[in-house]
Amino acid sequence: MSVSRAVLVACAAIALAAPATALAHQGNPNYLSEVRGLTPSLRGLSVEVLNRDDRLLLHNTSGRTVVVDGYSGEPYARVKADGTVEVNTNSEAYYLNQDRFADAPIPKGVDPDKPPVWKALSKTGRFEWHDHRMHYMGKGRPKQVSDPDVRQKVFDWKVPVVIAGQKGSINGDLLWTPLPEDNLPLGAILAFAGLIIALSVGVFVIRRRRASTGGETAEAW
Repeated sequence: MSVSRAVLVACAAIALAAPATALAHQGNPNYLSEVRGLTPSLRGLSVEVLNRDDRLLLHNTSGRTVVVDGYSGEPYARVKADGTVEVNTNSEAYYLNQDRFADAPIPKGVDPDKPPVWKALSKTGRFEWHDHRMHYMGKGRPKQVSDPDVRQKVFDWKVPVVIAGQKGSINGDLLWTPLPEDNLPLGAILAFAGLIIALSVGVFVIRRRRASTGGETAEAW
């Protein structure tokens, strides 16, 4: 196999593999989870949803400590005043949040009623986590969706937090967002586009090599 053809094959393989990797952590395209508000509000504190309904991102530069509560009301994570991000390994949420449908084992001895055992993650002031309260936990279509072809609210959601010692919450909405029946998967579209680009580059390289060596004329395949 010539160098040009080897490059062409490698480019095609990369083009096919890259979209799958990029889409590995995206949410469900039929849903859109949105943050409606944060109480109490605090300058330098923000929360947003990543990848439609996949996870939350809390960014704290307020100079105050923010704690996210777990599913039993225990402290699950906190971003301290100096930007240190920590998770409580004695919180069941720490384990359940590893899987979209909470299909994750909880180690023996983990008890949310026990004192927190904090594990430091970073000093960035940014904490990302998959929270089961802000997405649909079922596998089928929600009963709230009366017409799957119409954009509509599925439910309101709330994540309890403690902001600078004051109890509050991250409030949001989960929306159903219909897709056309003939809609192609995004991964397939990106893979096809990448393949076309790789093939075009390969053809161009081969033509140039033939022209420069005085070999066969650079005719289209």
